[in-house]
Amino acid sequence: MSFSNELVSGYWIVITAIVYSVIFLCAVRSAPWRVLLANRVLQHMLFGATVLLTVMWSIRAGISPGLGIHFLGLTVLTLVFGWDLAILSATVVLLGMALIGKESWDGLFINGVCSILLPVATTHLISKFVDKRLEKNFFVFLFVCGFFAAGISTAVAGLATSMVLVLDGVYSLEKVFLEYIRYLPLIMFPEGLMNGIFLTGMLVFHPDWVRSFEAKSYIDEQ
Repeated sequence: MSFSNELVSGYWIVITAIVYSVIFLCAVRSAPWRVLLANRVLQHMLFGATVLLTVMWSIRAGISPGLGIHFLGLTVLTLVFGWDLAILSATVVLLGMALIGKESWDGLFINGVCSILLPVATTHLISKFVDKRLEKNFFVFLFVCGFFAAGISTAVAGLATSMVLVLDGVYSLEKVFLEYIRYLPLIMFPEGLMNGIFLTGMLVFHPDWVRSFEAKSYIDEQ
């Protein structure tokens, strides 16, 4: 999920720049800065998560430009820190990828929308749906918000990337399907498994560290 230099038309860059800038500013405004500045444990957790995400995003595979695949890791980041801090952390990682040449500066905003905003939004919406519509059960939260949401987020990010490339005429639908879309299921399961494992560890040992998880509702009242 990466857009190389001059791969897409300028209007995609403009549109995604506006969208990403607006959402980024909303994330800056919504972020719990007082809590973050006062809690050194939270600071270390966020820094460590950002470093780990940088390592994950630097390892990727692909054939044609723009059709690279890498683990996202944004589901557990969103569930633990919230959508706002997840966007801020992932933005730092994306800028780091551009600095080391793994991402294109021209495609920075398109990458941000497809690989950050959409996966974070998908996870956040699924989490809200589980909280309001499904039973308050520890395993429901773990499997739906952790495993399932991570896989769906990967599919959404991948399909959005594919749609941009096809609509802009960069590649044909057949080429995108053969080199990218048909491999999405192969990355969806390990993405779900990885996020689920991290989330399981957090919920078992430190459920109070998971911002979207209310231990009183899911554990104490059961």
